[in-house]
Amino acid sequence: MKSLFRSIAVLVFFCASVSPGMAQPADHSSMECSTLQSKILNRQVPYCVLLPPSYARDKARRYPVAYFLHGLGDNEQSLANQGGWQLYDRLLSDKKIGEFAMVAPAAFASFYINSKDGKLLYEDFFIEEFLPAMEKKYRIGTTAAQRGVMGISMGGYGAMHYAFKYPAKFSVVSANIPALFEGLPRELTHEWLQGALADVFGNPPDMAFFDRNSPFQLARSVSSESLRHMKIYFDGASQDHYGFNLGTVAMDKLLTQRGIVHEAHVYPGGHNAQFLQQHFAASLEAQSAGLGAK
Repeated sequence: MKSLFRSIAVLVFFCASVSPGMAQPADHSSMECSTLQSKILNRQVPYCVLLPPSYARDKARRYPVAYFLHGLGDNEQSLANQGGWQLYDRLLSDKKIGEFAMVAPAAFASFYINSKDGKLLYEDFFIEEFLPAMEKKYRIGTTAAQRGVMGISMGGYGAMHYAFKYPAKFSVVSANIPALFEGLPRELTHEWLQGALADVFGNPPDMAFFDRNSPFQLARSVSSESLRHMKIYFDGASQDHYGFNLGTVAMDKLLTQRGIVHEAHVYPGGHNAQFLQQHFAASLEAQSAGLGAK
């Protein structure tokens, strides 16, 4: 389990060192980080918000927003510390994306769902408390047409979970190397019983609970009509040592069988920084397109 945390914690897609409290020049985006006191979680939850270049000067404009969900072992400062912020600005400068805000909450090791034992109701916090708070504080989208969700690894699991469970809330979902298991592999059960994963799925793991929360079960049960408006992008790494590539293939097959339009790829590479360096831009571009960012 320690190796799992180390591997995912170092998923850096560029070498960058940027203070999240430091504003960029006027022709670049800016970022601010703060905390939200959660009544549901009974704790402060850190978050960071990336604001597009024109946000400060165009005060009458409301911007589409992508909620970025970090991976296991990472935190809300992922975009600032690991290069996503710089990539956003470069794609914007190259006119490959339009302006949209990005909001990144800390998720600890929650997998973005309510834990089996009810001690960490992260999904309730995110949907009922975090989204409304961000929409009140910032001039960002409040409808599905202006709201997207994206993530990496554990965050990819969370993004697809939210998109398929709450299709009326999002117009686009994108995920890089999402932590997709069609079923909990028996050979990995001993790892999944340790630490945070046991806290989320139970110890021993509750398979019915795991299945109910799985993006696969949600993709099977959601009506294809409700996903007709949604842009869906996800990719996997062919040598993913956690087997998430098999989940990517299985999800691609399931959505295809259901007639749900999507874009899915399995590219050469592993569950690592190099893969994200090559493919994170595709996730940002999918968000821009799905949000109609300008």
